Amino acid sequence: MEDTTETSQSPDAVIAAGRDRIDELDRRIIALVSERVDVSVNVQRARLAAGGPRVQLAREMDVIARYREALGKPGTSVAMTLLELCRGRVRPHA
Repeated sequence: MEDTTETSQSPDAVIAAGRDRIDELDRRIIALVSERVDVSVNVQRARLAAGGPRVQLAREMDVIARYREALGKPGTSVAMTLLELCRGRVRPHA
């Protein structure tokens, strides 16, 4: 994590700059989540076309474990929310 604040800045300036940075990060996170949903849809379509299940629970458990390892207990919630966003949006002939 990069700290680019100078100690000479006023608290209001630090807060404003920090909020601007957070807003930019949120835009990037939202774009990445949208991209992840799109990729997941393509994977689900391919899996269904091959006669497989739409969801692979073992794979989802791997994803949950990865997020929990990186982010601690709250990572589980993050992963489950991502998986929920990516599930159930695919129709076999979509």
